[in-house]
Amino acid sequence: MTNILRWSTNLFPLWVLVAGVWAMFEPSHLTWFDRPKIIWGLGVIMLGMGITLKIDDFKQVLKMPKPIAVGCVGQYLIMPFLGWGIAKFMGLPKEFAIGLILVSCCPGGTASNVVTYIARANLPLSLLMTMCSTFGAIALTPLLTKFYLSEIIAVDAMALFLSTVKVVLAPVLLGVFLHHLFPKAVHAAENVAPLISVITIALICGSIIGSNVESIKEHGGSLIVAVGVLHIMGFLLGYFFARVFRYEELVRRTVSIEVGMQNSGLGTVLAKAHFSDKMTGVCLPAVPCAISATVHSIIGSVLAAIWRSRLPHAASAEGESSPETRNPNGRL
Repeated sequence: MTNILRWSTNLFPLWVLVAGVWAMFEPSHLTWFDRPKIIWGLGVIMLGMGITLKIDDFKQVLKMPKPIAVGCVGQYLIMPFLGWGIAKFMGLPKEFAIGLILVSCCPGGTASNVVTYIARANLPLSLLMTMCSTFGAIALTPLLTKFYLSEIIAVDAMALFLSTVKVVLAPVLLGVFLHHLFPKAVHAAENVAPLISVITIALICGSIIGSNVESIKEHGGSLIVAVGVLHIMGFLLGYFFARVFRYEELVRRTVSIEVGMQNSGLGTVLAKAHFSDKMTGVCLPAVPCAISATVHSIIGSVLAAIWRSRLPHAASAEGESSPETRNPNGRL
């Protein structure tokens, strides 16, 4: 049963793609997953992340701060600038530019951990990077969004901050609390939590795409190109950013994956909460976020498959012997 759950989870790009295509042809089948459900859905995803964390995980940050810092700095330095630059260079319509910049200012997504696992890169490092960038998002996502969107639209950074606290911090901390209060129950839930997260992400993406079919048909080509360039450049620059600091191959790959993959679900929730049209309720800025989830999942999975087939034995041995990159929890 565990193998089936793991296999189903590893197919997450397929589920997201299927939901997106399905929504284009039968929008009503997925648009029922509306804004309140999307917010609760992201809370479930964040809760799923929280129940996998232990107090020891936070202590590990102190033991390997440098590579974690490289990943988190790369996340918030590279991606927001890329989002802003691509939106400006391609002359995207205002609503789509807002969405692209917003998702680029989000933290690393939990899907990056799945891709790291498939790629056989440094999974513990990926988990710690995701954890740190997620907590960093509480302040950095609102501030960076306000900074890069200032010339396009007025942004209430405090409102974004409060939303981020509600949908990120509270569920994650609740998950950590449950992990320590009910360890046996949480251990049983850990096997199914990733699949629930994947299904929820697919429903969120399908709902957003289904609600904006006409706009996607009109601008879909440019949107896919913009989002594709954002994530391809994120993977590429993340890899070379780690190389600048002379980290070994497996750490470079891990940083690449972490930088290149965003928490698109958070972007979608923030877009729906703060950038919807007040008259119609339509939220075009959420569309790039939904497309982002599909695109980065596909690119990340292809990259993971390539890297998995080219596992550097020497680099792997070096990573295992390094105090900064060894598996801190004994997890695969």
